[in-house]
Formats: sequence, C-alpha cells, structure tokens
Amino acid sequence: MSAITPEIVAEHGLSPDEYQRVLKALGREPNITELGIFSVMWSEHCSYKSSRLHLRKLPTEAPWVIQGPGENAGVIDIGDGPNGTRLAAIFKMESHNHPSYIEPYQGAATGVGGILRDVFTMGARPVANLNALRFGRPDHPKMRHLIAGVVAGIGGYGNCVGVPTVGGEVDFHRAYDGNILVNAMTVGVAEQDKIFYSAAAGIGNPMVYVGSKTGRDGIHGATMASADFSEDSEEKRPTVQVGDPFTEKLLIEACLELMASDAIVAIQDMGAAGLTSSSVEMASKGGVGLELDMNAIPCREEGMTPYEMMLSESQERMLMVLKPGREGEAEAIFRKWELDFAVIGRVTEAGPDGGHLVLTWNGEVAADIPLAPLADDAPCYDRPWVPTSKPAPLADLPESSDVAADLLTLMASPDLASRRWIWEQYDHMVGADTVQRPGGDAALVRIHGTDKALAITTDCTPRYCLADPFEGGKQAIAEAWRNLCAVGATPLAATDCMNFGNPQRPEIMGQFVGCIEGMAEACRALNFPIVSGNVSLYNETKNEDSTGSAILPTPAIGGVGLIEDWRKSATIAFKAEGETIYVVGNPFASHLGQSLWLREIHGREDGPPPPVDLQEERRLGELVRELIERGLVTAVHDVSDGGLLVAVAEMVLAGGIGAALDGVTPTALHEFMFGEDQARYVVTAPDTADLIEFAAQKFGSHADRQIHPIGVTGGDTLSINGRPLPLADLRRAHESFFPKLMGADAAFA
Repeated sequence: MSAITPEIVAEHGLSPDEYQRVLKALGREPNITELGIFSVMWSEHCSYKSSRLHLRKLPTEAPWVIQGPGENAGVIDIGDGPNGTRLAAIFKMESHNHPSYIEPYQGAATGVGGILRDVFTMGARPVANLNALRFGRPDHPKMRHLIAGVVAGIGGYGNCVGVPTVGGEVDFHRAYDGNILVNAMTVGVAEQDKIFYSAAAGIGNPMVYVGSKTGRDGIHGATMASADFSEDSEEKRPTVQVGDPFTEKLLIEACLELMASDAIVAIQDMGAAGLTSSSVEMASKGGVGLELDMNAIPCREEGMTPYEMMLSESQERMLMVLKPGREGEAEAIFRKWELDFAVIGRVTEAGPDGGHLVLTWNGEVAADIPLAPLADDAPCYDRPWVPTSKPAPLADLPESSDVAADLLTLMASPDLASRRWIWEQYDHMVGADTVQRPGGDAALVRIHGTDKALAITTDCTPRYCLADPFEGGKQAIAEAWRNLCAVGATPLAATDCMNFGNPQRPEIMGQFVGCIEGMAEACRALNFPIVSGNVSLYNETKNEDSTGSAILPTPAIGGVGLIEDWRKSATIAFKAEGETIYVVGNPFASHLGQSLWLREIHGREDGPPPPVDLQEERRLGELVRELIERGLVTAVHDVSDGGLLVAVAEMVLAGGIGAALDGVTPTALHEFMFGEDQARYVVTAPDTADLIEFAAQKFGSHADRQIHPIGVTGGDTLSINGRPLPLADLRRAHESFFPKLMGADAAFA
C-alpha cells in the first residue's frame, strides 16, 4: 500500500485537521479506498459540516408532518384517498449546480433523475417536477449555451421518464456568470401505510444492488460539488454523471412493483457519493454494520477498483435490504424490467464500538471503517460569521416620466419576460392530472381518485437576500406561502435548497445564518415547516487574485399545499369584461428599494428590501383563500417582482382581456405601480356588492384598506390613468426575450 501523502489528502478535499481525525478514527493510516470514503462522506455535500449547526433552527414539525428532515424526502399527511386509504405527499428539492455549469445537459438531466429517486425510494409515485434556475447575464459568452443545455436536460429527462414538469422559476444576475444554479424538486404521492425508509435492519439480511451497472462517471462528484470553481473547471467534466431516463422509468416501475410485496426491509437510492453514502446512511440509521463484496458489484467498465466502485455516481441505481429468502422473487422482478440485480453483501451486527463498513475484494479486506465517524460523528463546524450590514435607506429616489413605457421595459426584461420558450419544451401535461400549467402562482396537480389537488411552487428573491439576509429569508418563505394561497390551497410544508458561496468567508456564512433565521421566523409565524432540503455551498468562482466571486445568497423554497376541491381553485387570468379589479392588502404601496423597476429602469441595486409583516401575510393569505372558497373572486395573483402593475399586466396577458386602472394613488404613480410591498394580491370580482358586503362584515369601516378597487377589466388595452397600452404591444414585449436570446424569433414574429 502506497503512503498517503499530504498532497493526496488535499486532493481529496480534506484539511490536515480532518486527516488527523481520520487517523484517530481508524487508529492507523487509511488505504486509498478508505481515504476516498472519508473524503466524500465528510464533504459539505454529504456531511453538511458547515450548516448542520444552523439548520437545527428551522421548524420541522406540525401535526400533519409524518417525516421531517433526515430521510430521502419529507412526508406530509394529505388526508383520505380512494377506497379508505390515507395518502401522503412526499417531496424534496436538491441542487445540481456545479455539474450543470460544467456539462449543462447531463448536469441538469441527472439532477432531475436524482431527485426523482429520492421520492420514489420512499414508495411514492412521482406526480410532478419543478425547477428553480439562476443564470448569469444573458449576454455572457457562455450563457446561451448553458441555458439551452440546462433546459434541454430537464426536458429530456423529465419528458422521457413520464413525470410532468409543472412549474418553477428563472432569474438572471451577473453574480451567476461563473456559477449557475440548477435546483430540482419532485413531489410524489403514496399511501401512508406503504412508505419505505432507509434504516438497515436484520442481522444477516441480504444487501441488494439494483438498476444500472457502475461505471467511472461521477467519481468525486460530491467532493467537486463541495469546492469553488477555478480556471480548471472544464477539466472536471469526468465528475459529471450521465443519465438514462428510460432506465429510470424502468427502475421506478420495478421498485414500485417490489414495494407492493413485503420483501423490502430498507431502501436507499445511490445519489451523491454513490454506493458509499447509500450504504453508510442505511447502516448508521439502523445502528448496524455492513459487509459488501466488491467482486459482486455489476460494473460496465473493465478493471474497476473498490475505490472507483464506492465513489462512482453512476445513475439509476438503488441499494436495498431484503428479508431473507426473498432474493429470488426480487431478482425476477428486476430481470423482467431488464435491470441489473445482485446480492452484494449482508447486514452485520454492531460491536462495542458500533457498526463497521467492511469491503472485501478478491478474498481480502479492502476497507474496514467504523461507521460512527463517517456519519453521526462527522465534523460539525461553527464557522465564524459576521452579519450583513443593514442597507441605507433609498436616497435620491428617481421618478418615472412614462409609467406605460416603464412597464414595457420591465415586461421584456430577463427576470419578468415570458418563460414560454422554456416550459413549452417540458411535457407539463403527461399523466393528465395537471390542472394549472406553468405561468401562474403555483402549479396544481390532481390526486387520483379524489377531488383534491396538490398546489406546488418554488420561490426566492436573491437580491433581497443579498441586501438583508434576514428579511430576504422571511420573504422567500412568505412568497412561497402566498403563491399557494393565491390558487386557493392551504399551505402545509416546504422544502429548501440553500445555495450560497464559500462558508469559510465570514460574510458568506453571515448570509447563510441570516437567511436561516429569517426563514425560521417565517415558518413559525405561518405554521409552514421545512420537512426536507439540501445545502449547496462553495457556489463561487475564484478570481485571478484567488478571491472568490460568490453567487447571490439563494435560499430557494419549494412549497406544497392542498386544496380539497381542485374545481374551486383560482388562476391569474382575467375571466370576463366588466369585472372590478381590487388590491387585497395595503393599496398605498411605495417601497422601491431593491425593486426590479429601480434596477431595470435606472440601473440601481440599492436600498433595503421590502419588510415582511408575517402576521399580515397570514391574515391576508387566509382571507384570499376564503374569497376563493366562497366564489367571490374570479382571478387571483400575488404581487411580487415588479409590483402591482406587473401583476395586473400578467393577468391581462393570461386572460387576453384588457383593463383600465384608475384607482386612487395617494403616493406617486410610479411608487404605487412598481413598489414591491409584500402581503398583497390582485383579485377580480364579478359582483362588487357581494364582495363589499363581505369586506364590511370582515373589516368594518377599514374595509377599503383591505380590499381596495383600482380599476375594471375589458377592452384590448391596459389603460393607466387614461394612457392606453395596446395588449399586442404588451404581449410582444413580454414574449420576445427568450426567442430572441435563443435564436427562435420566427416563432413569435
């Protein structure tokens, strides 16, 4: 065995102090396979060593939470299903950022494949995919290539596997020039008494490998995802996995078929760190040991070593513990679906020092590692952090000479332009259960055999998080919650994907801590727990002087809610002419700090983000759900990026019906129209008398400050205080950005 040098340790992403911990855990020097296993299990991607301390601050429990963080995905109770069953929604969001920058198609595709496996591993049939994407400047030399590859990868994998991609979000900012973000979310549905977990059990029970063969793709993928980028990022291409959606579809069906029996004791997908993380997590959760025969691993390449087999992140693979004697039954199912099946080891008893992971190869021990140091006793750091300074109040507030012209500019801007070019590449209707297609506040997917539907959304406003991480974290949760309310659903729980820069920089760690604490406060106030998630750190690119250029702090939130009757849901589209348009919430908006209007019209990114009043969010969200339930409103849209006028413009375009806005504006017109004040919705009502009566009963003399009329629907223009803007001009501006950027102008001529 060759000696482990400091250079080899550094290449494996371990610090000198961490290597000393390895020596102490083993009582000897590791061999290269053991070092590789420690390397991936102690990476940020697998151990959360810089974030675990602060993630504990997030609320994770509620009466409807069945499983919170710690399993493959979160699980919530969604009530009765058909034939007396009780149903659960199972969901999670994860990142595939670095692989998607290096190899955008496969990086994004395998991100979708990985999150699908996290969900069906637990016994759920996936019913919806979403994504949250962040790109750099549209005119950056690499960006068109990255956008095309990521979108094609998401569509190529999701469409082929037969799970609809129903929603998501896309932002652009120069901070993502060298490090794009690709976050993927999957939601599935399962019967509550048929949920599977990952804790290995049963001494002597067989360990079974199923799915695709193991290759050399993805080796050190978890380690690569736990380091920042430098000029050699292109050389990391071999660490990007290669996906096969058709094999994934077979794997889903084979796993669900075996799950219908009682043969499975535990099951885990092979995601980041492949066979290493899956085996270590299963054994550590079960308090047992494992013995694996590396000669039994199905390999697709000649001469693979135990090191390569354990660290490979080849896709479409699962690890199971079966009940003894059920191997033949399980093998028959997987062979029928044309998948590999191999008994590769057994569950072993834990000794006085706990369980061990023992690997054998050609009749000899290739590795023998105590499991506790790999999992529960992995490093956990309290990194130094400094809070972000509060931004100065907005000074020298600019004015608008033409609100209608400003609206056209905003609607054509990268962050607000139509995403049609993207979502038309996704099959969002496969399965025939998608009630609301992309473009609204939240996707809506029916639950088979019931009148219920799941409402699903992703959201985050990174520019708010940069300016004030605490308020930005609050706002990310509040807007996801608001999106669910806007379709009529009761928000139940969330998943997160925490994308940040280098945690060893105190200012970056301060962003992380601030966002977590803001999120936690919002989750508590809205009774909206976090049940699963992912942390992605080191999202930054080293400059020539070795300083880091970090992404904006991006705590992406995936929210899930439930509506009892999908037919009573709301959409953003205006439905008829002559309906009154109302603002629900503060009608006197004026907050322009960190607004898109300030950035896109005046080139400024300053001022504080809008404050978030969580009690007002909860009260008004519940009010909007009641309005929808009572049938008092016909269209609903939350007010967010771009402010009130952008929200109305999106409703106009969705319905193809114009509007005349002439509501009283006690503030300056541009502040009223483009302020991004929170806790607000736009609704339309066909019968003003019923709505006014309801508001009077609810709010008394203050009703007009809660539900305030601002205009009426109708015509083929959006008229702003008598200034008409033709819908055709508005639509042309809104639809032009992506086709022009991606060279598809002719389709929208």
